[in-house]
Amino acid sequence: MLATTIKGLVKRLVKPKPGQVERIAKNEHGIDRSRVSRHAIKVCESLQQKGFDAYIVGGAVRDLIIGLEPKDFDVATNATPEQIKPLFRRARIIGRRFQLVHVVFGQEIIETSTFRAPASDGHMTDDHGRILRDNVFGSQQQDAERRDFTINALYYDPVTETVIDFHRGVRDLRKGLVRMIGDPALRYREDPIRMLRAVRFAVKLKGKIDTASQAPIAELADLLSNVPASRVFDEMLKLLTCGQAMACVKQLRTYGLHSGLLPLLDVILEDPEGQAFIELALERTDKRIRIGKSVSPSFLFAALLWPQVRSQWERLCADGELRIPALIQAADQVLDAQTEKLAINRRFSSDMRDIWFMQPRFERRVPRAIYRLFEQPRFRAAVDFMQMRAACNEVDSVLAQWWMDLADGNDETRSEMIAALANEPKEAGSANKRRRRPRRRKPADGAAAPRGDV
Repeated sequence: MLATTIKGLVKRLVKPKPGQVERIAKNEHGIDRSRVSRHAIKVCESLQQKGFDAYIVGGAVRDLIIGLEPKDFDVATNATPEQIKPLFRRARIIGRRFQLVHVVFGQEIIETSTFRAPASDGHMTDDHGRILRDNVFGSQQQDAERRDFTINALYYDPVTETVIDFHRGVRDLRKGLVRMIGDPALRYREDPIRMLRAVRFAVKLKGKIDTASQAPIAELADLLSNVPASRVFDEMLKLLTCGQAMACVKQLRTYGLHSGLLPLLDVILEDPEGQAFIELALERTDKRIRIGKSVSPSFLFAALLWPQVRSQWERLCADGELRIPALIQAADQVLDAQTEKLAINRRFSSDMRDIWFMQPRFERRVPRAIYRLFEQPRFRAAVDFMQMRAACNEVDSVLAQWWMDLADGNDETRSEMIAALANEPKEAGSANKRRRRPRRRKPADGAAAPRGDV
C-alpha cells in the first residue's frame, strides 16, 4: 500500500518532458477495449503478427479516454502502403498529398497510414507554407511530432492495452487544453484547417485553446482562403455536427475565422430574424447529435443559408418577379456565392433546392398537388423545415402542423385529412375551378372544317 502511494507520488512529481515517451497502463488511461472497433483491432493484430508496429491513433483514442463514442477508428503503423495492402482481402491505396490505405470491412473503413516524418525541406509546399505533398515516412516518434495537437498524438495498442504518449496529451486532455505541437504559426501555415480544428476541439472538450496556440490565429485567419473548398466544407461539416454547433459558430466569430466559411454570416447573425432561424436550426441539430440521431448535411446547410435565400426571394418579389421564379433565382444566387468558399456537393445542393422549392407549394392544399408532394424524396425534410419556419413566425403554425400531421399519419388518416379539405374555406390560390375552353365557331356551309375536327 505504502509502495503504491510513493510510486504514484513520484509519477506526479516527475513529469515526462515534451517528446519523452510515456507508456500509460489500462488502469490509468481507462479505455474499455470492448468499445474499440473489432475491425481496428484486427488490423493492428494482423500487422503485428507480420512483425510491424501498429496502433489505433488520434481522435478515437482521445474520445475513448474521455468517455465519448468515436465516429471512426484510424490505425498508424511502420508498414508502408505497399506492405499493408496485401495483408487484407479488401484494401486500396488512396491519396496524393497523404498516401494511405483504406481497409474495408463491410460498412466500416479502417484508415491505415504509415508513420510520417515532420515537415522538412523534402515536403512540397505552396507560397504560404501549406504542405501540398506529405509522403515522407518516418518513425513513431516523428509521426507524433508531425501531428497537430497533443490530444491527437496518442497511440493505443489494443493487444497490450497501453497508451503511448509523446507530448503529455493525456494530461492536456484531462485539463481540456488544446495545445499545438511545435511552433503554432508554422503549423497553421502548413495546414490552415488546423485553426478550425482547434476551435472545434476546444468547444467539444468544454476547454480552451492554449495561449501560445491561440495567439497567431487572428493574424493567419486569411490563410483559409488558400485551402481547397472541399477540405473547408468537410471541416465545416464536422464543426457543425460536433454537438456544440452554436458555440463553435460564436468561437469562429471571436477568432475571426468565420468570414471565409459562410459569407454574410455576420449580416445574418446581426439580423434578429436570421439569427433566430439559424440558432433554432443549430439547436435542433445539436439535440439530434446528443441523442445519437443522424443529421442530413443537406438539411443543415439548407437551414443555414435560408435567411439569405429568403431575403433575396422577398427582394425579387418586391421588384415584380413571380414567386416561384423568384425563389429559383434567389437560390441560384446564394448557392453560387457559397460555392466560391464551400464546395457543397452537387447532391447536397440538389436536396437543398428541393427543400426550399417545396415551401411555397405547401401553401396550396389541393388534393392532386398534395399527392404529388408525397412522391418527393425530400418531402419529410421539407415538412420539418416548414416547422422551423413556423417556429420563427415565417408561416402559419396551424398550416405547418397540418402538414406535419399529414406526414406522420397513415394512409387512412391522410385520406381523411385530404377529404376534409373540401369542407374548409378555399385558400388563396387553391380554387379548383375548371378552366373553360373557348367555344369553337361552327364552320359555314362549304368551309373547310378546322384541323382536328376531321
